[in-house]
Amino acid sequence: MGSANRDEYQSELLQAQAHIWNHMFMFINSMSLKCAVQLGIPDIIHSHGKPMTLSQIATSISVLHPTKVHCLSRLMRILVHSGFFERRKLGQSNHEEGFVLTNASLLLLENNPFTLTPLLLCMLDPIITQPWEYLSAWFQNDDTTPFKTAHGRMLWEYAGQEQRLNKIFNEAMASDSRLIAHVLITECKGVFEGLKSLVDVGGGTGTVSKAIAKTFPKMDCIVFDLPHVIADLQDCENLKYVGGDMFHVIPAADAILLKWILHDWNDEECVKILKKCKEAIKGSEGGKLIIIDMVMGNQNGDDEESMETQLLLDMLMMVVVTGKERKEKEWAKLIFSAGFSDYKIIPMFGLRSLIEVYP
Repeated sequence: MGSANRDEYQSELLQAQAHIWNHMFMFINSMSLKCAVQLGIPDIIHSHGKPMTLSQIATSISVLHPTKVHCLSRLMRILVHSGFFERRKLGQSNHEEGFVLTNASLLLLENNPFTLTPLLLCMLDPIITQPWEYLSAWFQNDDTTPFKTAHGRMLWEYAGQEQRLNKIFNEAMASDSRLIAHVLITECKGVFEGLKSLVDVGGGTGTVSKAIAKTFPKMDCIVFDLPHVIADLQDCENLKYVGGDMFHVIPAADAILLKWILHDWNDEECVKILKKCKEAIKGSEGGKLIIIDMVMGNQNGDDEESMETQLLLDMLMMVVVTGKERKEKEWAKLIFSAGFSDYKIIPMFGLRSLIEVYP
């Protein structure tokens, strides 16, 4: 092997090593962000109202040991690299720097109506991350999911029996729903025009349904979910909570809403749910099913980062539940297998789309 070829080969080996290292340590980004959120750093910087020095942040989070201030600088450095904070000079003649928030960290503020902090903390909770330790074992056993291999029961059974998981999961879904509800009401209002009733299947604590009910006060809205999910939730005006199982029967309405539900289930289970939805749609003109979910490879998700996020979510569905993320052809197969006549996909929610399905 000539020296030039040897140098090229060694360079390729080192690049391959760096690639492996990058993926091997990728979890550190997530855990560093979780640490910053648990310490309240985004809210502390926001409350400060101007660039905040490292020493000021250290004082605010009660860093007691002096050596840990240096460690805090390393935490902030990786989060700057990840795009959650930026460095700003404190003045034109001052060489000292302070930290400010970015658009991403603004979505982690406690008082931001669209905060994603509950979703982040839920997805990085040990209950949700532990099943990844069992992924290889799961491929060689007959358990339904790695979650079951790790915990001895399925996610929904676990949440029904353990109040802490039920609470953090419901809060996570509600935090995701606030932004979706805002876009839905401001950009997709026409989807609900003329409807007299709507059932939000798997609607959790009712974040989306509350927004719809408020916008359309003459529409009767029902949040339909498992009894332990809606326990102690109070009806209000044109919004009611009904407990039940979507695999058995769904309350009748002009429209059925499935927001981020079907990706939790395998194809056979989805067809069963869709058939129950079709049975529940009233015969009046304009009745329909409204799905908010990911369509892999849609026009709003074709860049490299978006595609990676779609693939990561697909793996999450495989590990935690029995579901998957789907391409349009896969959605069409489910929709037509359940007996629906047609559908229309409207990319509206970043990585997710609105799918109108017609009986």
